[in-house]
Amino acid sequence: MSTSELNKTKKELVGWIQSLTDDSILGLLSSVKLSSEGKSSDWWEGLTESDRVNILGGIRDYQQGETMKSGEFWNGLTNG
Repeated sequence: MSTSELNKTKKELVGWIQSLTDDSILGLLSSVKLSSEGKSSDWWEGLTESDRVNILGGIRDYQQGETMKSGEFWNGLTNG
């Protein structure tokens, strides 16, 4: 990418970031920035207690074989 293309992309990204209102996207971008600076924080610490419980429950379900194939899931949604 040439210098002029790079500068154009940077300006477009800055404008886009300034227009963002979605906290989750801003949080993701902040994480990318910290990671690129070697200051990455532990993503687990940023989760709510409810998110942690849900993730751990999903891991437990997987470990106990309580899962379904994607097709089964989508068929269940389609067919009620």
